[in-house]
Amino acid sequence: MPRWLWGSCAVLLILATPLALVAQDYPPDVTRGKEVYGRHCQRCHGPSGWGDGPEAASLRMKPADFHRFGSYLKSDEDLLRTVEHGIVFSPMHAWRGQLTDGEMQDVVAYIRVLSQQAR
Repeated sequence: MPRWLWGSCAVLLILATPLALVAQDYPPDVTRGKEVYGRHCQRCHGPSGWGDGPEAASLRMKPADFHRFGSYLKSDEDLLRTVEHGIVFSPMHAWRGQLTDGEMQDVVAYIRVLSQQAR
């Protein structure tokens, strides 16, 4: 096979690779995550992630306490899935469509920081 044909094949493979395989263009940012958390999560989960926000008392199910051992053991993917899709039959609704992929990843990074803070 001629050399020019090998180069053409390589270019075609690169162009045929779907862009959806590319992850977020920037690493999750805790500062941006704190801002998203303050706007959307703090009302239920509380400012420090204890599940004691001002709206928590009115909910039928207590919001997640990010300091509990079970929350600490969840992977970032588990947390992201919960933020993205919510939890069925609970007050935790899906944020897909309301937050960007980057905002959801940022808030997961901030939740991880909250879960690691001392009591």
